Amino acid sequence: MDQPCLPIEPAFPKPRRSRQAQTVWGSRIVTVGGDAPVRVQSMTNTDTVDAIGTAIQVKELAIAGSEMVRITVNTPEAAAQVPYIREQLDRMGIDVPLIGDFHYNGHRLLTDYPACAEALSKYRINPGNVGKGDKHDRQFGQMIEAAMRWNKPVRIGVNWGSLDQELLAGLMDTNSLRPEPWDARLVMYEALITSAIGSAQLAERMGMDGNQIILSCKVSGVQDLIAVYRELARRCDYALHLGLTEAGMGTKGTVASAVALGILLQEGIGDTIRVSLTPQPGEARTQEVVIASEILQSLGLRSFVPSVTACPGCGRTTSQTFQVLAKEIDDYLRAQMPVWRKKYPGVEKMKVAVMGCIVNGPGESKHADIGISLPGTGEAPAAPVFIDGQKALTLRGDNIAAEFHQIVENYIEKRFGQLAETA
Repeated sequence: MDQPCLPIEPAFPKPRRSRQAQTVWGSRIVTVGGDAPVRVQSMTNTDTVDAIGTAIQVKELAIAGSEMVRITVNTPEAAAQVPYIREQLDRMGIDVPLIGDFHYNGHRLLTDYPACAEALSKYRINPGNVGKGDKHDRQFGQMIEAAMRWNKPVRIGVNWGSLDQELLAGLMDTNSLRPEPWDARLVMYEALITSAIGSAQLAERMGMDGNQIILSCKVSGVQDLIAVYRELARRCDYALHLGLTEAGMGTKGTVASAVALGILLQEGIGDTIRVSLTPQPGEARTQEVVIASEILQSLGLRSFVPSVTACPGCGRTTSQTFQVLAKEIDDYLRAQMPVWRKKYPGVEKMKVAVMGCIVNGPGESKHADIGISLPGTGEAPAAPVFIDGQKALTLRGDNIAAEFHQIVENYIEKRFGQLAETA
C-alpha cells in the first residue's frame, strides 16, 4: 500500500532545560547547564600530596580537552597542597578550574584550610559520607557554608556504593508496608534520587544559590543509569553531571559509557560528563577525556578535533597503506589541536576521509572537506584527492602518504588561516 511521501525527520539531541552554574578561576568561566555546551571533565589519579605530579597530570588532562579537573582532597596534607597545585598551574598558564573531591572529613578540611577552599573552584560533596545521625546535617551545612563564603558551586554527588544508609533503611521500611512492595533495585533508585534532590533542597534552605548546585547519581550499570537520570531530570531542573561510576577498563568501560551517556544526552539529559575509565597498564589518563569528547562529537553536540573517516578494510584492501595513513593523519590532527584551537578557529569541524578502494572511496571523499581514495588490491596505482567536494588532483608513486599529509596542512592554512585573520 502506498504511503504518503513525507520528509524523514532528522535526529537531533533534545534541548536541555537545566539551570546554569558557573565554575570560575580568575578570568576563566566555565558555564554548566542551561544553554552552555555539555562540558567535559576528568579526575586525577595522583597523590594530591605530590603537588608537582598532580599539577602535571592536571595540565595533561586540560590540554587533552578537560574543562574542569577534579582532585582528591582526603587528608590535611592533601588540603595543604591544593594552593601550591593551583599556583603551579597558574605559572604554566593552565587556567582550568579545580574541583575538590571530599568524603568523610570535607567539613573539617574546608574549615581548617581556607587557602584550599579558596583555591578550588568547586566542591564535590557526597551526602552519604558527611556523617551520620545528628552530625549529618551539621557537617553537610559546614561544607555548604564554605561554598557560600568563597562563592563556589557544589556538586552533590550521590553514589550507590556509598548511599546514606539511614535514608535507605527508611525507604526499605516504607516499601515493606506497600500492598505490593517494589523490587529492591527500584527502592535503590528512589534512595539515590531522594538523597540528591533532598540534599540540594537542604542546601538552598541554608542559603545556597540553587543555580550553583549540580547533581549526580552515580551507578555502574547502563540501564540503571538511564532509569535513574530520566527520573532525576523529570523531578528537578538542577544541572546534571553524567557518568558511570567504576565503568571499567578498555573496551568494556568505553562502550558502557558511550551507550549510557549517548542515550541520555540524546534525550536532553546531562550538562557535564566524565568517562570514569580504569587506565590499562601504560595507558594515559587522558584517554577518558578523548572518549568523552568523542561521545559529544559523535552526537553532534560539540566539535573538538577534525574527524577522520576511514573504511574498515576488506578483501579489496589487502595493503595496509590506508590504515597507516589514516592513523598518521588522526594522530597528527590531535597532536596539533592545542595550537590550532587558537591559530585556526573552526578547524575542529573539518572532516577528512582516508579510504581504501574505489567502491566507496571517491564518494566518501567528496562528502569530506578533504579526502583521498587510495588504490585497492589490483587497482591502478593512483589516488585521487578531493577538496571541498571536487576532484583536485591525483597522486601517484611511492610518496602518496607524505604528499597527502602536506596537502592537508596547506588546506588548513589556506582555509582556516584566513578565518583567523578576519576574526
